[in-house]
Amino acid sequence: MTDARAVALDAMLRIDVDGAYANLVLPPMLARSRLSARDRAFVTELVYGATRLRGLLDWAIDRFLRAGAPVEPAVRNALRLGAYQLLVLRTPPHAAVSTSVDLVPQRARGLVNAVLRKVAASPDRPPVTASYPRWIIDRLQADLGAEDAAGALATMNTAPPVHRRDDGYVQDLASQWVADLVGAAAGERVLDLCAGPGGKATAIAHHAAVVAADARIGRARLVAGNAATTGVTDSTMVVAADGTAPPFARESFDRVLVDAPCSGLGVLRRRPDARWHVQPTDVDELSALQRRLLDAAVPLLRRGGHLVYSVCTMTGAETVDVDRWLAEVHRDLVAEPPPGALWHPLGRGALLLPQAADTDGMYVLRLRRP
Repeated sequence: MTDARAVALDAMLRIDVDGAYANLVLPPMLARSRLSARDRAFVTELVYGATRLRGLLDWAIDRFLRAGAPVEPAVRNALRLGAYQLLVLRTPPHAAVSTSVDLVPQRARGLVNAVLRKVAASPDRPPVTASYPRWIIDRLQADLGAEDAAGALATMNTAPPVHRRDDGYVQDLASQWVADLVGAAAGERVLDLCAGPGGKATAIAHHAAVVAADARIGRARLVAGNAATTGVTDSTMVVAADGTAPPFARESFDRVLVDAPCSGLGVLRRRPDARWHVQPTDVDELSALQRRLLDAAVPLLRRGGHLVYSVCTMTGAETVDVDRWLAEVHRDLVAEPPPGALWHPLGRGALLLPQAADTDGMYVLRLRRP
């Protein structure tokens, strides 16, 4: 395909109708297209931005649709792309409207033209909360408080900054800081129990020998590829293994990182489709998995070894509640001082809010086995 907006609409449909993930579906589509580098960047902005702000865009659109009237997915997503250009990119109305009209079948062109012209002319702007499912708003307000939740939600409605490490790997600063907090040193053996795609493992491997494990073979392959790209193949051993039943000897690691699967409510700006995929029940299911992973990780620590637990979310169930559980079940573990500066103390660990340093939201807890 050679039309940038048509590629964007195709990707939006795959995300909306098929449940695809933007970071997985878009790169191969762009690779197969004949678009210039500039147009590829434009498509990426459209797809990520319109997916991130889907609720906000629907709020702006639905006021000018007949109540209860069905709108086919291709038309709905063309309207979203047009509204995103009008409200966020500030594209001149004649350009945003006409190019969106061209994307839809003839029978729908009058509707798209009329609705987008009204969106362009309206002085009203949707609230930040329109960009999230109600349960996410309620959960973060309950767990963070109204002010911190509002700041986090507003920040996660913006595009994330790009940070490139010295080895070329692109990684959010919050994740880089977690890797640093593992504190690995030369001569030590470190286990990254849930390593895929390998960002933290490859960062740590610049300082120590790392065993990078992941339950899914595809993600293990990503770790191996990223280790090669970042030049740490010699210090990284990649293993496809279930983190809840790891095939390693007891007390065989100096440090263990459990960067656990989580609801991802701290990275909704970077994973724009996640806010529409994650369900309330996922939080409780994942917090149970986090406990099983930690239960399996503790015996792998040598005496005097260090355990780091991190999640890219901000729910109490996956942060402070897990900390309380650890304090009850693994009473021999001693908490180390939480990071300071931009981090907020939470339980024995600390929470980094997205608005604190324009990063992902992240929780980290550091423990030592006596």
